[in-house]
Amino acid sequence: MSGFIDHRSRSQDLFNAMGSMYAATLFLGVQNSSSVQPVVAVERTVFCRERAARMYSAIPYAFGQVVIEIPYVFVQAAFYGIIVYAMIGFEWTTAKFFWYFFIMYFTLLYFTFYSMMTMAVTPNQNVASIVAAFFYAVWNLLSGFIDARPKQHIPIRWRWYYWACPVAWTLYGLVASQFGDLQNKLSDDENVQQFLGRYFGFEHDFLGVVAAIIVAWPVIFAFMFALAIKAFNFQKR
Repeated sequence: MSGFIDHRSRSQDLFNAMGSMYAATLFLGVQNSSSVQPVVAVERTVFCRERAARMYSAIPYAFGQVVIEIPYVFVQAAFYGIIVYAMIGFEWTTAKFFWYFFIMYFTLLYFTFYSMMTMAVTPNQNVASIVAAFFYAVWNLLSGFIDARPKQHIPIRWRWYYWACPVAWTLYGLVASQFGDLQNKLSDDENVQQFLGRYFGFEHDFLGVVAAIIVAWPVIFAFMFALAIKAFNFQKR
């Protein structure tokens, strides 16, 4: 598998690498979400009962639910990052590995917290799964990978959603951090950095902004989870 990374002489090599990162991101993210929803569903039922007895309050409960996921996802991202980074054959530099781990960690976090949020704003797990699946499909469609030229091919009225799509920022960060500074010449006499900037609009110098936004997504979803837990009570007497 590492061959297409070691020999970046064609644009297709970049598409292959991009596809491997994107598929793994979406698969792991959805898997995280699917595994969290039933746990939150059961614990929310217990929480609503105990809150009615004035044993718990919403914000400390939500805070505990969010915090307990942080080390778990960290371990998951560490195992995944080390194994997959070596298998795919990315360049072994401290900076590039840090970027890969950083982006994957917060990506898995926002998928997890997004799933918790959908569970908190819906009456049961079945509805939460439907709501979550709808947005997974939209994220997949408008993330910039399916059409391969996001800004050019996405209709203007939907182009704003490309920038509001968490997976689009993950893809931007992964590709730009690994390949955005490469000067390797492609077969069309254009180097990798120039190709990514022209074709995808990915700029290595924009990574700081990308990192800030990727960190913001799990914070937003965790905050909305806490608000929903406090505001909604679907428990039937």
